[in-house]
Amino acid sequence: MLDPSLSRPLENFWNLKKEDAFTDLTCSENGLSKIEASTRLGQYGLNTFKARSRTTSVILFLKQFKSPITILLIAAALLSMGLGDFTDAIIILIIILVSSFLGFWQEIGAANAIDELLKLVQIQCRIVRDGNENELPVENVVPGDIIILSAGDVVPADSLLLDSKELFIDEAAFTGETFPVEKNPGIIAADAPLSKRSNSLFMGSHVISGKAKALVIKTGKQTEFGKISDRLRMKTPETDFEKGIRHFGYLLMEITLLLVIIIFAINILLHKPALDSFLFSLALAVGLTPQLLPAIITVNLSVGARAMAKQQVIVKRLSSIENFGSMNILCSDKTGTITEGKVTLKDALDIEGNHSDRTLQFAWLNASMQQGFKNPIDEAIRSSYHGNAEGYLVQSEIPYDFIRKRLTIQVKREKENFAITKGSLNRIVEICELAETAGGQVIPMKDKLEAINENYTKLSSAGYRVLGIAYKNGNSEKDFTREDEKDMIFLGFIALFDPPKKDVQQTLQNLQNLGVELKLITGDNALVADNLAGQIGIKKPVILTGKEMSELSDRALFQQATLTNIFAEVEPNQKERIILFLKKSGNVVGFMGDGINDAPALHAADVGISVDSAVDVAKEAADIVLLNHDLNVLVAGIVAGRRTFANTMKYIFMATSANFGNMFSMAGASLFLPFLPLLPKQILLTNLLTDFPEMTIATDRVDAVAVDKPHRWNIRFIQRFMIVFGLLSSVYDYLTFGVLLFLMKANEKVFQTGWFVESVVSATLIVLVVRTRLPFFKSLPGKYLSIATSLIVIFVLTIPFMPFAALFGFVRLPLVFYGWMLLIVAAYIISAEIAKQWFYKRLKNQA
Repeated sequence: MLDPSLSRPLENFWNLKKEDAFTDLTCSENGLSKIEASTRLGQYGLNTFKARSRTTSVILFLKQFKSPITILLIAAALLSMGLGDFTDAIIILIIILVSSFLGFWQEIGAANAIDELLKLVQIQCRIVRDGNENELPVENVVPGDIIILSAGDVVPADSLLLDSKELFIDEAAFTGETFPVEKNPGIIAADAPLSKRSNSLFMGSHVISGKAKALVIKTGKQTEFGKISDRLRMKTPETDFEKGIRHFGYLLMEITLLLVIIIFAINILLHKPALDSFLFSLALAVGLTPQLLPAIITVNLSVGARAMAKQQVIVKRLSSIENFGSMNILCSDKTGTITEGKVTLKDALDIEGNHSDRTLQFAWLNASMQQGFKNPIDEAIRSSYHGNAEGYLVQSEIPYDFIRKRLTIQVKREKENFAITKGSLNRIVEICELAETAGGQVIPMKDKLEAINENYTKLSSAGYRVLGIAYKNGNSEKDFTREDEKDMIFLGFIALFDPPKKDVQQTLQNLQNLGVELKLITGDNALVADNLAGQIGIKKPVILTGKEMSELSDRALFQQATLTNIFAEVEPNQKERIILFLKKSGNVVGFMGDGINDAPALHAADVGISVDSAVDVAKEAADIVLLNHDLNVLVAGIVAGRRTFANTMKYIFMATSANFGNMFSMAGASLFLPFLPLLPKQILLTNLLTDFPEMTIATDRVDAVAVDKPHRWNIRFIQRFMIVFGLLSSVYDYLTFGVLLFLMKANEKVFQTGWFVESVVSATLIVLVVRTRLPFFKSLPGKYLSIATSLIVIFVLTIPFMPFAALFGFVRLPLVFYGWMLLIVAAYIISAEIAKQWFYKRLKNQA
């Protein structure tokens, strides 16, 4: 927490001279020492207002006991100890402890793995420490630090501006102001509202253009963003998978509660011991609930995240993996995904369409001297000019923004002074009254407008991106402003191209094979977009321009969005609108962006995807970060995500069907048996042993059918699966009852032992059937699942012969029982295989 002695004098830090701020914070322009920074980090805490996502090991272990049923069972076991039944109570407590430890061990390992992965995409900040500039995580920023910022950076803390150069900041989160705000060092009145504090930078805003050096004043919850974070912070939207798990939990709670009440009441009416009946009912409830489900889900997702990391895909939010696998529409810009991402200058032309060194020189001056975000277009222009441009200095700059779509630089050299504007051709033409011919003659713009448009159409149709160049004489005593961007002289064109990647057609085919449709969202004009579509194999693309979008009603855009292949000439604020309408159409939408203006669309998408080289504001908004700007990486990530989802669903299918069947059998058996079908400790041991192999499900093989198209959570499907296979399981349980009671005349202990062995063996082996849609012999399990299954079957078969068998109430079984059990389990597996084929065929016919 911030030291109260510092917070008071710095409360109105925008009203301080920088020297006074240095004094109050006991620091200097050379920054803090590493030792001092470490001390302050301990004093002020991490620079974040979010709760730490990582819980301690102790808390994580205690969370394993949070189930009300588990707590009741522990209380009942303790009560049993109080009544003198120590052995059974201790065994129950040990089983609960072992089960909880397994869940804890899985989750702590998963948490450690995810922490390591997140370090790969941690947002960094340039900080001056010991007089040297260092890259450090933003959470390590402390009051007194000197930070260095440039275009695309997220402002990490509330800071006082020390130095700036053409600095423009997006403060929309605080002020609602659409346009970037210019910032300059100075002293502002103490009572100035936040929107007028032009010498201050606020945590959560980001740099649009320019550079800055600033002194960190407040961090974490002490910042303006921290103070309003509870109001600003929206709960992360619940994914389809999370919603499904929640509804699934409600379903289990309803069934469990109903069973517990009914079975407890029946046992009391049959005059069975009340405490034993209560323990039996609670153990039954525990047996019905997939206790390890949270751990299994966490482990599956973490294993999936590590598998995706090997494909150069880093998952920032685990729950987004399901959305990633369910994604059926991917929206992306073309640069770097469809194209090589290496913009090349084709030519610099005059208004007649001929090569012009003068146009190239003016474009180079504009591109090389601007202080905003360095982009591929400016890089291409800079690398293409080799003439003499020495002596030119920047007098002023009007940074590029997404409203004007142009950038103006005022330059001077000796007696020369002029402003050069570069940008979208339409936005350049609209501010020009004159045009310069190849011979240097200046004529009215209207005389050449038709020729300019013809050249523009010709170049665009050939696939070139076309920018306009204009200029205007300036004044060395007056900086050029936005208001001066008028009556300019049109000079010529810049034609650029970015060729498609060689293997892009195959990549798009791979996406299509996975059931993912790619929609391009680009700022380029429709002619360029149409040319690119032809190059990458999209025949007769449906193209919708930003202008056409703005004229469509919400209802019309809702219908048109899903039919459109390419959105061209799109304004930044229209990207979010496109995403939202595609989502409303029932699609799971991914958006891939890496620019300063992409954050709203990344937030709106079901899956926000960025790249490691993206600006901080885009990387921070993304759910998934690619370490390589390549659609092939994305394809591999989608497959890994679907494998994760498939393995998670396997556990749910296996656990619910087996548990529901066993519990239904026990509920029925308790109606006609004069004793409990299984003792509470035997039920808990059954649950523990059947869960053990399923802990390896994250490493299991996944069938091609599970990854060839998007799959979504379907609670009704799970209900049907649970009922069909649960009841089938019960049929063979009752056959086992018949063998034990009528053929073997089993007493209480033989019955309980026999059914325990058959129940665990059948539940363990049936995993091999229900884990796949294919015949089980055509889809063999993974190595670890095979080993775990074999070990449990061997262990259970030998339990009655173990020295500790009596502690659990087990006795040795007649040899004939194993013959009957073999027949019953074999029949169960064969009938489950037949039922599976019928179940999926019926499902397919209904679809």
